Amino acid sequence: MHRLALLLFAGGSLLSAQTYDLLLKGGHVIDPKNNLNAPLDVAITAGKIARVAAGIPASEAKAVADVRGLYVTPGLVDIHVHVYAGTGLARTYTGDLSVYPDPFSFRTGVTTMVDAGTSGWKNFPDFRQRIIDRARTRVLAFLNIVGNGMSPAGESDPANMDAEETAKMARANKDVIVGFKTAHYAGEGWPAVDGATKAGRMENLPVMVDFGTLKPPRNLEILMGDKLRKGDIYTHCYAGLRAEVVDGKVNPAMRQGREKGIYFDVGHGGGSFFWNIAVPAIQGGFYPDSISSDLHVGSMNSGFKDMPNLMSKMLSLGMPLEKVIRASTWNPAVEINRLDLGHLTVGAEADVAVLRLDQGQFGFLDSAGARREGNQRLTAEMTLRRGLPLWDLNGRAAPDWKRFDYKKPRLPSTAR
Repeated sequence: MHRLALLLFAGGSLLSAQTYDLLLKGGHVIDPKNNLNAPLDVAITAGKIARVAAGIPASEAKAVADVRGLYVTPGLVDIHVHVYAGTGLARTYTGDLSVYPDPFSFRTGVTTMVDAGTSGWKNFPDFRQRIIDRARTRVLAFLNIVGNGMSPAGESDPANMDAEETAKMARANKDVIVGFKTAHYAGEGWPAVDGATKAGRMENLPVMVDFGTLKPPRNLEILMGDKLRKGDIYTHCYAGLRAEVVDGKVNPAMRQGREKGIYFDVGHGGGSFFWNIAVPAIQGGFYPDSISSDLHVGSMNSGFKDMPNLMSKMLSLGMPLEKVIRASTWNPAVEINRLDLGHLTVGAEADVAVLRLDQGQFGFLDSAGARREGNQRLTAEMTLRRGLPLWDLNGRAAPDWKRFDYKKPRLPSTAR
């Protein structure tokens, strides 16, 4: 009887010791917000980061994912995407040119996407109920200063810009609207930038600027010096379409903007990243503050491909791995004032990316289709959203089939 009691006690102790739902064991953690860059285990309970430490016993977790040889980072935060899909509108970003978030995000290590002005105050409610509220990906938004966003009507008519209504819509949706956007403006003067920054001042939110077409006196000097504020974001910083690099050197206005506190974002897209601009800019020490995709149908299968591919391009340009991770996690979270994102702090939501860094000979394309070689390539091995493995390339968090109870099959995590 005494022996039976001991066995029962031992069994109960073992069960009680399993305090974590999932343990990512043996990986190398890079968490720039918390200054972590070392071999560490990450334990997750109830969708939250429970512990980050070396040598957490596997016996303390209900499930263990062997991530030896891999990098464990916060889930990637992509602050420039276009995901207002499903409207039925053809050949427009408020329709067929946008990409549904969930089928693309998790397989690329991305847990948070920020739609960059695809909708405006008039159609944001539809965007929210159609995409944001249905996605498992965390989808946030910059609201376009143009009422109908990136619709077939275009973004160059000042009559369609209303700072007050734009600010009012942001106020009513402050949980998901993180700023304002102006893009593709091809008219005279500054109504798009002025309208967006007016809304930004009203709601104390940043503005992301795709500068559109240069027309005197519209230039980077005035944009950086007089129009944008500290904390605003200049996207497409390696496009070269607006004199970002002049005579092989970074435009002094860009450096002045950085000194002022303006952030510079990659926004690769289908036509906004070129080697002949990025190479001299990086060689001149002008790294991006944030790495983002400008994801849409026209970019996902061309030079851009996905976030790990773009991050690999930055590695090939000489940007250190820690800086690449920072620019893809914590920095973008800071830029959108969402300090709850982009890190692995105990208690934070367990949005995690597990990345494999391969060494070899690889080719990377820019937006023109020009090839440049690199010797490192990142691939997303696992993506956890709220602690659930929604992408697991090699089944690292899954039980072996020989020990799996097929009489009580579990639904795949993506179907829960």
